[in-house]
Amino acid sequence: MRIERLAADDVFVFGSNAHGAHGGGAARFAHERFGAVWGQAEGLQGQSYGIDTMSGLDVFRAQAARFVAFAAEHPELRFLVTEVGCGIAGYTPAEVAGFFAGAPENVVLPESFLRVLGEAGPEAGEAGV
Repeated sequence: MRIERLAADDVFVFGSNAHGAHGGGAARFAHERFGAVWGQAEGLQGQSYGIDTMSGLDVFRAQAARFVAFAAEHPELRFLVTEVGCGIAGYTPAEVAGFFAGAPENVVLPESFLRVLGEAGPEAGEAGV
């Protein structure tokens, strides 16, 4: 699934950097289209949610865990996760999909992550830009 627009309760989840400089990839798209705030690396920003993928796997893992907890606290929202960390950051789905294991039902993971997690099925989506 290519994300071009969002419903009122949708949130675009993208990879950021520690400075919140949303200059490329999904981060740029989030900034231009979905309210990502320049200078904010992590968290809810307009209709987007940033996760720092550029500061190493430990930071990425911790921020992904905070995201999963945030999503669980906000069942009224639907979170469309891009292949976070698999673009400019250079990770593979095999390296990072596990960070999203156990995400609640309101989190839509990309098909590549679902395959790694062994959850791919007919409703699996490909959240991309």
